[in-house]
Amino acid sequence: MDNILAISGLTKRFGSKQVLNGLTLSVPEHCVFGFVGRNGAGKTTTMKAIIGLLKPEGGEITVCGEKVSYGGTKTNRFIGYLPDVPEFYGYMTAKEYLALCGRIAGMKPAEIRQRSDELLELVGLAGEKHRIRGYSRGMKQRLGIAQALINRPKLLICDEPTSALDPVGRREILDILKDAGKQTSVFFSTHILTDVESICDRVAFLEGGRIALSGNIEEIRRKYADTAVEVVPENPAHAALLAERFTAGEQSDGCFVFKNASAADAEALMKFLVDNHIAVSRFERKEPDLEKMFLEVIGE
Repeated sequence: MDNILAISGLTKRFGSKQVLNGLTLSVPEHCVFGFVGRNGAGKTTTMKAIIGLLKPEGGEITVCGEKVSYGGTKTNRFIGYLPDVPEFYGYMTAKEYLALCGRIAGMKPAEIRQRSDELLELVGLAGEKHRIRGYSRGMKQRLGIAQALINRPKLLICDEPTSALDPVGRREILDILKDAGKQTSVFFSTHILTDVESICDRVAFLEGGRIALSGNIEEIRRKYADTAVEVVPENPAHAALLAERFTAGEQSDGCFVFKNASAADAEALMKFLVDNHIAVSRFERKEPDLEKMFLEVIGE
């Protein structure tokens, strides 16, 4: 699989602060890629460097195999970009604004009309006739995605697209990005781990100016497979009995937790419960989640 975006050894400093320190990652074709880091980690700095708006001190960025140059826009023909706070001409309608974007991109009038209709349908604004000044934050985010897709980019970059939205708005934007991922590679930054788990194929954790962990989400889960089994006996005293039998686990307040439990461990635990007639109110196998893995990676 070819890489749409490749970053190698990227460095950037602002005064005495080293924001990026040898950042290296790649985004393959037909992928929804989550770029995860806490606030101020350097996510926006990375994105601005990708579109040539920020000059790094070192490293190289390529988009569709072509090198990105600071101040140059050649590789931007492959990119659609949605900033964290998109701005529009409030006196326009959504269709008028997309027509302007299409003309700037050099598209023909018939193509602009067809593409605008497709995108407004995709983002749920097809029937919207009001001026943009009356749009909610969520509507503006949806329009922002539409304008970023107007010229059928190979790479859609979105900077914190859901951070200021309510739960309904977040879900709508995530669904749109997932649908967009069928047409293009999507690279979006976030600090909301549930968003990444919801729609992403791959993820990279940014910490200390470099990528601390990256890869396919399922592969990462297997690598950090600390699956736990949690048992709550109806008789709290039985939690101590389980702890005596399965010394790798521990009990507290009538609950027994078997960490790093394999499938065989879970089966043995279940058999012990049955053989000893121990009734339980809960037997739960907990899969590792991204939040736990991220906190482990950043050392918190």
